Amino acid sequence: MTDEKNPFPHDLLQLQERLHRAHAEHRAYLAALPWSVEPMKGWERGERFSHRGDVPDSPGWSDEQKETVDRMWAEIRQLSIDVVDHPHWKSVPTDILVKARMQLKRQARPAEAPEAAEAA
Repeated sequence: MTDEKNPFPHDLLQLQERLHRAHAEHRAYLAALPWSVEPMKGWERGERFSHRGDVPDSPGWSDEQKETVDRMWAEIRQLSIDVVDHPHWKSVPTDILVKARMQLKRQARPAEAPEAAEAA
């Protein structure tokens, strides 16, 4: 059900919020993994250009880590499809469709955790 203040159906808002959360979880998971999927020797800053300074050896990702990343990507893809294919979009005039999708993304974004806001 939609109204003037909230033009999006509740289930579409929930899908978009789940998509935001899935992206955030994916980014956080990737940030905790070694920098290279496959084992790779690192280098010192003087050997190659590196804005990060010295780069340590990477042990690569385990099979379990690779499967987790694949599963997370599959979830993100499915949620993206569910949001884009939602029946609500058939009722939105084409000339404002992009604006409406951007509004949905902003409106459904989960509130930032207080500790994350302080770190920024």
